Formats: sequence, C-alpha cells, structure tokens
Amino acid sequence: MTMPAVHLVWFKRDLRTFDHAPLVHAAAAGLVLPIYLAEPAYWQQPDTSARQWRFIATSLEELAADLTALGGPLWVRVGDALDTLRVLLDALPIAAVWSHAETGNDFTFKRDCAVAALLRAHGIPWHEFRQDAVRRGRHDRSDYAAHWAQFVAKPQWSQPESIAFVHALPVSLSRHDIPSEAALGLVPDACPQAQPGGRSRGLRLLHSFLHDRGKNYVKAMSSPRTAPQQCSRLSPHLAYGTVSLREVVQAARARQAEVALHQTPYWPRALQAFASRLAWQSHFMQKLESEPLLEWRNLHPALRQQRTTIDADLLQAYATGRTGLPLIDACMHRLQATGWINFRMRALLAAFGCYHLWQPWTAVGQVLARLFIDYEPGIHWSQMQMQSGSTGINAFRIYNPLKQSVDQDPEGTFIRQWLPALRAVPTLWIHEPWRMPEAVQIEYGCRIGVDYPAPIIEPLAAARVAKARLREAYATPDARAESLAVFIKHGSRKRRRTAQTQAATPQLSLFD
Repeated sequence: MTMPAVHLVWFKRDLRTFDHAPLVHAAAAGLVLPIYLAEPAYWQQPDTSARQWRFIATSLEELAADLTALGGPLWVRVGDALDTLRVLLDALPIAAVWSHAETGNDFTFKRDCAVAALLRAHGIPWHEFRQDAVRRGRHDRSDYAAHWAQFVAKPQWSQPESIAFVHALPVSLSRHDIPSEAALGLVPDACPQAQPGGRSRGLRLLHSFLHDRGKNYVKAMSSPRTAPQQCSRLSPHLAYGTVSLREVVQAARARQAEVALHQTPYWPRALQAFASRLAWQSHFMQKLESEPLLEWRNLHPALRQQRTTIDADLLQAYATGRTGLPLIDACMHRLQATGWINFRMRALLAAFGCYHLWQPWTAVGQVLARLFIDYEPGIHWSQMQMQSGSTGINAFRIYNPLKQSVDQDPEGTFIRQWLPALRAVPTLWIHEPWRMPEAVQIEYGCRIGVDYPAPIIEPLAAARVAKARLREAYATPDARAESLAVFIKHGSRKRRRTAQTQAATPQLSLFD
C-alpha cells in the first residue's frame, strides 16, 4: 500500500504545540511527521553549552507529551540535519517541510542555506513562518515599529483539534527518546540552580509575573539582588519557543487593560516597561538577520584592527570570577550556578570584559553565551557589539564596576551570597576589599591575594585608557561617515533624525 504524502514539521526554537503556524498548516495539508534534529556539530560550537541543551531536553519532554495527547509521536534524530533529511527524502513521500524561520548563529544560518538548496533540488517546498517580528532580507527599518505592532496584534494560532500522524517509519529514528549530553559530545557543565524548560513552567512564570512578581519590576530590574525574583524570567522560554512572543505580548496587554480598569497602583508602569523590552527582542534580532557577519565582525570598521589579541590569563580570570572586583566576580559565580542574570549586570559584564580588560568582544561574547541558558544569538551578538563600543552609533557605556557595586548592592548582600571568601568582610570594605589594612584582612579571614584575588586591573585607569582609544578611533571624518551608514541600516527609528544631526552626533542611547 502506497503511503500518503508526508508533511514534515521541523521543530527548532519553537518547542510548543500552541500558536504554532507550521503545525497548523501541516495538519491541514495531510499526514504529519513532527521531528526534532539534535545536531552534535551544533553543540560543538564555541557559543553552545550543556546547560542550554538541558533546558531544551526538558522542553522536548513536555513537547513529546503534548504531541502524544494529540495522538502522535515526536520523532527525534541525533545527527547532521542534511544527512537526516536525505534519508527521509529517500524513504518517504515528503510533500513539504514546515517550520519556523530561525535567526540563529552562523552554524544554523549555513545549515539552513544548505537545507534550502537540498529541498530545492528535490522540488520540495519549505514553508517558513515567523514567530517573531523579524523580516528576512529586509534592510530598510523605517516602518519597523509599525510592522512589529501589526505582527504581535495578529490572532494566535489555535492548537489543531485533530492531526493525522506518521506512526511508523522505514528508517531509524527515535520516538520520544531525548539524547543525553554525552550523545551530543557536550562538555560537562555544572549549573545546579538552572531553570528547567517546558511550556507549563513558562506559562506559570508568565502568570506569576503579570499578577504578582512583576509589581515592582521597574525598581527591581537593575539590581542582581531583586531582579531574579521580580523579572519575568521568561527569556529562555522565549529563546527556545516554549511560549510565543505573540502570546506573551497579548497576555501583557490584557493585564494592562485590567489594571487600567481597576486603577491598580504600580502595575501600569511595570507593564509598560515589560512591553518595551518585548519590543526590543525582535529589534535586536533584526540586526543579525540583516547582517549575519555581525556575529564575528565589527559593524563599524574603525575598531577592526583593535582588540584582536586574547590575553588568556585575563580571560580565564574573567570567566571564572577571579578578577578581584567583587561585583564582577559575584555576577560570574551566579551565572555559573544559575545560567541567568539581569540585563544591567549582563551589560556590566560585557563592558568590563571588552573595555576594562580590552579583550575581543567575540571572545568575551562566547564566554557569556555559554553561560546564558537563554542565549539568543540575535540579541546576544547585537548587544555584544553595542556594549563593546563596536557599532559607532551607540553611547560608550563604560560602566564603573565600583559605582555599580555600591548602587546595586549597597550592603554587599549579593556579593556575600556568591563569594564565600568575602562573607565576613564588613560593609565598609565589601566593595573594595583590597583596600583593607592587613590587620583587618587577618581579623576577618580574607587575605587579599590568598583567600580572595587582588584586582587584575585598576578599573578607573583601565576605563580612561579604553575611552581614549575609542575616541581616537572614531574621530576621523571617514569614521563619522561610516557611523551614518551603520545607523541607516541598523539604527532605531524611535526618534526622527536628520542625516546632518546623526553625522554630527553618531552615538545613540543604549537601546537604540
């Protein structure tokens, strides 16, 4: 008996069955084969890690259960995507491939180009849908805000009521068998307090944030002490698609209408700030979509010959939280243990690595990417360019780690939590422990250079040197002209600017 035409649904960063356009369209078209490809070569990239896979693995377990409830299996294959598709094309009457478009790293970009060529050669259509407001191949951002608003306002796709699934295959694929870290060749990566994945957890976080935890979001988001509890913590769920951007935006808007009706204090400002940050997601991802080289090459050419050499000792001290700057080290230790830290501290860590340590932003970015469970390439690499001063259109945010320490952790609570060597140090010295007299060090059991490292740089002097280098690099007429070109392609359109104004003042605010 001849098998009916098969519609392959390729799950990527969209690990859910709700608001899932590819699944809806494939179900309407015929027999559905849902598949997830776990690619060992992807997990050997310098920006990937086992903690990211563990989030995906728990999300896949729930996705498999949801598909089982709909009457079918999730097929999982460990191996190269092209090899797997060739096997399936030879074994099955594939009519079409359905998936969400992905703005990933260089590996996934090149893989998708190769997959598109393979499917074209076989005459098989590949239907890609957006789950964000990123536009493929678009370089004009003049109407981007309107496009984003239209995208998130569209109705969500309902989960299909019935699906005709493929239940048996003439090739070797696993049903619901989620591969181990070892099967993917991943290096052990302890992250004992990592967020687990799964759509149900994402929905619980969304509800608790919108109805309880988010009330003081604006005040709490900047400090590493308060942000973990009062930020949404949805970033890994958005990164891997256990919830969709559209459903989060629409849930936030419904809550905005509710608090406006009841005139609930604090909430309007909190929800407006949250909505703004949801809009930034696609804005930054669009940069990488429009300029794939952004992952490894400066947007602005002025700094392409600077910060090209890695100091292995400095980078190792940075990556392991042994810089001698308490807030920097505490943030790194928290990242190692949990895989998440708030945006202000991410910006501080990126700036410190690129400015104070003067390390290549690509190397610093890879260290951070591996630590972030919620690693989203489009956001991450756009931010690394911004926070390192490599765009030519964003303000130089050379954060003072000592000031940030006092501002965001005045009593040293966060520092003591993550740096056991400093727990007994009095608040007077907690932000600059190297200034303690030797007798005080002995009294409180924290000898600098023995129990806790001395600073690997002098932060104020290092900041002055970095600022001078940046100003010199961007001071030439050619550099200013390049800044205008970068702005035209990648800059925010929130403010109306003339070309003359932009050329005269090329540095924009942090989130432009």
